Amino acid sequence: MSDTVDIRQLLIAWPYNADDNVRLDHGKDGREIMQVRLPLGIEQYELDGRPDGLQPHGYGSTFDYQLSRQTASIGVFSIPSEECSELFSESMLYYYRYINLFKLKDWARTIRDTQRNLQLFDFVHRHAQNVDDQNYLEQWRPYVMRMCACARAMGALESGQFDTALKIIGEASIEIQTLPENEEVTYAFERERSLNALKTFARQIERSKPISKLDQLEKRLLRAIAAQEFEKAAVLRDQIRALGKVTSPNPSDNKPSAQS
Repeated sequence: MSDTVDIRQLLIAWPYNADDNVRLDHGKDGREIMQVRLPLGIEQYELDGRPDGLQPHGYGSTFDYQLSRQTASIGVFSIPSEECSELFSESMLYYYRYINLFKLKDWARTIRDTQRNLQLFDFVHRHAQNVDDQNYLEQWRPYVMRMCACARAMGALESGQFDTALKIIGEASIEIQTLPENEEVTYAFERERSLNALKTFARQIERSKPISKLDQLEKRLLRAIAAQEFEKAAVLRDQIRALGKVTSPNPSDNKPSAQS
């Protein structure tokens, strides 16, 4: 008798919708898990530790195992190609998790997983035995940097920190622009795409940024001057001065003379 489980009823109960295919749930032991509905099935992710819940080499992740090897090593530490392959495969698991966490607007865990992968990229780049292995992950560095910055900026925006969000995006753009050159086609594509995406995001933040009381007064002052409503402009000027800043011209400067 086969032990295969038919999951058709599970799939029927959760129809596939590409725009709404990620959810949080709880396992039988109460732990929080993430499930992703695919066209032909359901994936399940652990939210903490390695996404598949495995403990390779008896450690929380292959990366943790390699870090322990480095700590215990005497002399030059290096990672052979077959062990680099394990790290590459593991980084994909974290990638799949953080793109779905981003969909859920779980910014803290998205930041955690993207920063973790960037640390792995650094580790492999420094310690892989083979030059090709050293550079393999670098082609995706701009993309991961962008995702990390966007998650950080979104967290700031949710707290109403528009200037902080803009600063995060600006700093990430500079960091990506100043990355070392790389001959990989994928790297050039991801670098350009990431810079364009960050530029677009910054414009969106600027457009949605609330206008301060001072900015509102200054705009009203300029309109009053243009309409030659000088008494109204004088009142607005005094209100601006009360806020401790005057950036617009004195309305009397533009007042027409008796000879005009």
